[in-house]
Amino acid sequence: MTEAAPPLRRDAERNRQLLLRTAYELMASQGLDVSYEDIARAAGTGMGTVYRRFPQRQDLLDALFGEHIDTVIGLAEQASRHDDAWAGLTWFLERQLQIESRSRGLGELLRGRNQATALVRRAHDRMTPLVTALVDRAVRAGQLPAGATPADFAAVHVMVGSVMDASRGHSPQLWRRALRIALAGMRHADLSGDPPDETVIDRLYNDQT
Repeated sequence: MTEAAPPLRRDAERNRQLLLRTAYELMASQGLDVSYEDIARAAGTGMGTVYRRFPQRQDLLDALFGEHIDTVIGLAEQASRHDDAWAGLTWFLERQLQIESRSRGLGELLRGRNQATALVRRAHDRMTPLVTALVDRAVRAGQLPAGATPADFAAVHVMVGSVMDASRGHSPQLWRRALRIALAGMRHADLSGDPPDETVIDRLYNDQT
């Protein structure tokens, strides 16, 4: 008597995990522009298999990066409990960028390149008040100049992330130096004048091309 074939459900889940591993590895090195055709070819499956498991590209991105984004939100929450606002804020930025340095796709997703999913928008909605509170505390403590805003730190995130992407292949740690430069500039910048509008954060993250 021959052994019965494994349940289709188990095969389907195995295929799904294979596609997720393959897609994550490709996007970690190449970014979000990886196509379904590239994923299917690398995984050794047909295009139909990819579309059956992830009919919409957002389904794939949420499955790939949901856990990582939850980790970043957790870092922001942990930073908000730090006794020293400036130390908490800089710790959060460094840890977030460190996570992004391991995956180009995640960095592009968090910085809004190509497409901002509902998952990322919810993450920004949760992180913004935490970062706002840290910035306000640092200003009150004299650790940041008056006029510093969360939009300024969003700009730092985008700028340092751009350095990270540009140097990933030949100087993968250069972003750390860029972050130190940016943070030192923030502490000594003249930020007098009208602060940026709150919509600047959304535009920084969602209007990149």
